[in-house]
Amino acid sequence: MTYRLHYAPDNASLILRLALEQMGQPYETVLVDRRTNAHKSPGYMALNPNGFIPVLETPDGPMFETAAILLWLTDRHGQLAPAPDSPARAAFLKWLFCVSNTIHVALRMTFYPEQYVGANAKDQTQLRLHMRGPILRHFDNLEDLAGQGHDWFAAPVPAALDFYVACMMRWLALYPSCDQDWFDISRWPQLHDMLGRLEDCPSVSAAIYAEGLGPNPFTAPIHPTPPEGSAT
Repeated sequence: MTYRLHYAPDNASLILRLALEQMGQPYETVLVDRRTNAHKSPGYMALNPNGFIPVLETPDGPMFETAAILLWLTDRHGQLAPAPDSPARAAFLKWLFCVSNTIHVALRMTFYPEQYVGANAKDQTQLRLHMRGPILRHFDNLEDLAGQGHDWFAAPVPAALDFYVACMMRWLALYPSCDQDWFDISRWPQLHDMLGRLEDCPSVSAAIYAEGLGPNPFTAPIHPTPPEGSAT
């Protein structure tokens, strides 16, 4: 089966596009146009009742939640992550879910504060400022992890977790456009080196072309110019 990835440019679907490209798995894309709130349409909500991007249509039915899809793909195809019976599996899982359940949520609170504190602009600003400290500490921890020599993170051969972390670093350097100067990718040299290696991968080149990410989407990110759809 050819997978169907419901995506929007430079959204969480990018993580899955990168993984599918790296695995060499056939897939087609279905644009979810955020300019028309297509992710809240009845048709899309039938696939993902939470109305979040992405969805991946698979032989086992439609899947949502980025980490769940990523884990399912790595297990199904035996690539980009430790095997279920590997001694490294436990460490990989705890960091995958830390990235998904803790760090990605912290990004959402930064990018969409109104969803957490309401419409008051002052409250939104306070939440954004508050989240800087936890986010920087999370990436300090990931920098330490990157230096531990695991083959499932920041290794010479790209892995699933690399793509997830790289996309989050890209987004923090870009969004929101009025409040990104505090996040300096060069603060974490091990992670920065990982980002540079990823940019040399054919999988990333394919995503650059498909989503208009610019020549250095991770080490020197710019706002995307996608051929279709909108990132926001």
